[in-house]
Amino acid sequence: MKNIILLITDTFRYDNLGERATRPIRTPMLDSFAADRATAIEKFYMNSFPTIPHRTDVATSTVGWPHYPWQPIDQSGPNHVAKLLAGEGYATQLICDCPHLFNARFQQGFQAAFQHRGQEGDKPLLHLNDDIEIVMPDDKTRPNPSFRGHTLANTHRWTNRYYEYESETFSGRTSQSAIRFLEENYRSGPFFLWVDFFDPHEPWDPPEYIVRRYDPTYSGPPMIHPNYGRSSIYTDAELHNLWAHYAGESEMVDRHIGRILEKVEDLELWDDTIVVVMSDHGMSIGEHGKTGKSNIDPDDPRFWPTYPEINHEMFLIGGGEIPLGQSLDLIAQPVDILPTLCDLAGVTLEPPKPFEGRSFADSLLSGETNHREYAITATHISSKNNIVPRRAVTPFLVTEGWGYAPVGSLGSPELFDLSDDPLATNNLAADNDALLTELHQLFMAYLLEHNAPENCITLWQNSLIGDGEGKWTIDYSNKDDE
Repeated sequence: MKNIILLITDTFRYDNLGERATRPIRTPMLDSFAADRATAIEKFYMNSFPTIPHRTDVATSTVGWPHYPWQPIDQSGPNHVAKLLAGEGYATQLICDCPHLFNARFQQGFQAAFQHRGQEGDKPLLHLNDDIEIVMPDDKTRPNPSFRGHTLANTHRWTNRYYEYESETFSGRTSQSAIRFLEENYRSGPFFLWVDFFDPHEPWDPPEYIVRRYDPTYSGPPMIHPNYGRSSIYTDAELHNLWAHYAGESEMVDRHIGRILEKVEDLELWDDTIVVVMSDHGMSIGEHGKTGKSNIDPDDPRFWPTYPEINHEMFLIGGGEIPLGQSLDLIAQPVDILPTLCDLAGVTLEPPKPFEGRSFADSLLSGETNHREYAITATHISSKNNIVPRRAVTPFLVTEGWGYAPVGSLGSPELFDLSDDPLATNNLAADNDALLTELHQLFMAYLLEHNAPENCITLWQNSLIGDGEGKWTIDYSNKDDE
């Protein structure tokens, strides 16, 4: 059996990398991994949104969003990747700085687990004699959660003692912990190592000397956290600086994941190890007039579909017999990871709940692209009166060439030709009622395949009507749906 290393980076956009980049970010380590050592799955899309639902899909190989919301993994079913692999003789280790994994009890399935604390709103050790500085203006970032009247962005900087150097960053420390694990365990037999980087999740606070490489002339306050609402609150310069902070943090993640990959090389593990590098989702930084990944702005009445800047994931896999430098236009999703890794690592599992994912190992090894016809990204919605609540994150379906949102930004279905419009900017729904109906039928077939409960099916079952609208279109003056 081969070792398995799973490296997850939060909020790292698919189009950060190489020739995929719409706004180039320096990612030499991952670009080199993709070109020289790995196979890139170019059409990999998240199942359940956001952080913990995504990782639960990965760890259980079951689709969660039709059934349950963000919740501890043991409430979501009996499967847990680390428990299953430990039963077959694997040593299992979780190393993370994602603040949500321990809260969601992921660590309980591992033989050993280690967390670097202090990300986002996590406060491991108060130091109240020191003032909380206003790093980012309150009116440019999300108001909640707050601490003693201070925003999340400013509290985060205070919690972490205003670090300035790369060695103090979370991605740097998490990388070093993973490298130490490899050095101390590489001869031990099969191991499963899950390393979870919360970066480049906001707040985006890399050393400013890295940010200046992307925005050398900006002189205003640092834009380190989006508002999760309309991007129009920012000036052009502020919006660019917001992206520059994201770019700087993404560059550091590339560097620190790269150091783990270098250690795999140093220890001569590639023949006996399968390595996955993936993101969970992306982030809107001006696309679709949004900054953030969900709408918490009471002044923004729009729905927020999981457009491609959100749902399109980076997925690179290397090691063993996996072809080097291969790029596959193969549609796959997180529930497919566990059965694929089992096939590639030569391990047979008997999960208490059958896997819903499908292995793409054969396609990966043969260079074929036959796997899924379509992929769907969505979040769990608790509806009232079978109406999608305003400001909700809504589903997005992707086929070989099309992107479909049953509930677009203004409530009507949206359709995009992703082959020419990869970030879904030109809505073609008005002239394509028949295609909208066909794609909606795929959406309903997906719900049935995954045994969605009756209330979920009822929410989405109505056919589209003549003008491309469905029952989900909401009159924004109606307060009953709130």
